Amino acid sequence: MPNLSNQAFVLDPQICERARISRDARFDGLFYTAVTSTKIYCRSVCPAPSPKPQHIRYYATAAAAASAGFRPCLRCRPEAAPGSPLHRAGGELVRQALHLIEDGALDGASVGALAARIGVGERHLRRLFVEQLGASPLEIAATRRVLFAKKLLSETALPVTEIALASGFASVRRFNAAFQAAYRLPPRVVRRKAGAKADGLTLRLPYRPPYDFAAQLAFYARRAIPGVEQVDATAYRRIFVHEGLVGTFDVQAARDENALLLCIQFPNSSVLPMLSTRVRRMFDLDADPVAINTALAQSEVLRALVQNHPGQRLPGAWDGFETAVRAVLGQQISVAAARTFAARLVDRFGERLLDESGRGLHAQFPTPQRLFDADIASIGLPKARAETLRELARAVCAGELHFAPNQTLDNFVASMVRLPGIGAWTAHYVAMRALSHPDAFPAADLILRRAAASDGVALSTKAQEQLSQDWRPWRAYAVLHLWRSQG
Repeated sequence: MPNLSNQAFVLDPQICERARISRDARFDGLFYTAVTSTKIYCRSVCPAPSPKPQHIRYYATAAAAASAGFRPCLRCRPEAAPGSPLHRAGGELVRQALHLIEDGALDGASVGALAARIGVGERHLRRLFVEQLGASPLEIAATRRVLFAKKLLSETALPVTEIALASGFASVRRFNAAFQAAYRLPPRVVRRKAGAKADGLTLRLPYRPPYDFAAQLAFYARRAIPGVEQVDATAYRRIFVHEGLVGTFDVQAARDENALLLCIQFPNSSVLPMLSTRVRRMFDLDADPVAINTALAQSEVLRALVQNHPGQRLPGAWDGFETAVRAVLGQQISVAAARTFAARLVDRFGERLLDESGRGLHAQFPTPQRLFDADIASIGLPKARAETLRELARAVCAGELHFAPNQTLDNFVASMVRLPGIGAWTAHYVAMRALSHPDAFPAADLILRRAAASDGVALSTKAQEQLSQDWRPWRAYAVLHLWRSQG
């Protein structure tokens, strides 16, 4: 695996060379190989004949290779690589900025506006990006747009106009110019009439193996709310609302490739970047299992668990507020009981939606605005817990609490525990699910404290916290392993 310092990507050419020669899919998307004789950059798994070593350069990001003058390979398709894990981005400021760029923050705004959102100067942010990623924020965003457009060209039959706008370009003219500059070809040359179905659209979402999709589905199945989501042995399905329009999606494993298939039914292609980003986070597709497993396997407590389940991922969440509400509902009761309360909440306060899929998906989880002054205790909750949910909704409506991943764990936890009825356990659980934060750790969890004990007697919260320091920054993955060990 490429060696990384605390401040920047530092690629070890020898390790990159071994990964490239072996075409090991575990390293796909962790670095890119550029060939000076062809001016093309490739994924580490590219099937093309190996170039001479003296012609090879390694880059940590696709944007860095592009900014150095290389164009994407049409054979291995860099747009089809798993995303780069954001934990590798060095400093916290760059990580936060990358999350915002991933959500389209630079598709219509300036770097200055982006810098202001994370509280730094524009020049300072640009310098951090160049030092740590090898490319500026604008170059990172531009590469993201072009590669996503190439993905849509290759995997769907959408019109070029729709692809341009869905990828974040202000006009078809700008899209054509950017694509020509990146690929030295016009979009029509790489157009493929594949990937679209009569009843919707399908995108491939790649990951680095191993990946335990069955475990992800099992986690969601135990918590699925009738009418909102469905889970069976092969797929996760959900209904959603975006900008007033209703759609559904389902996620299933692709055959014979390291990818999930995202099948979408929605009347507007503008939803595609948002949907693919949120589903990637939800299913933790950009994780680096080699790095995570190598670190956690150093612990005697976790070693056997990691070896038995190397494909463990964080089960993220579709919606942060929904996850926070469900975490409060689940305080000190079983998962099944919490699911019952969540179903009652949806039945009483959720919005009924028109289900055109015929799958029984017909409800939207209640919004913060709906729960702000609702009689939540009417579903059978204790008054104190109902008041906690109203305060949670009020804080979100007032802008005092949000669930965007571009915030530090400490700041998010502090925002959560200020609310009545919410402690560190709930805050860390929500951070693990809604923010997909890899180091969230609900240390007070009784099942965790029992699972980590060598003699079967639950550790104290303080002892559990101390033990977990060696698992950083992957404590959330340790949580999943320990919970799984207890059934």
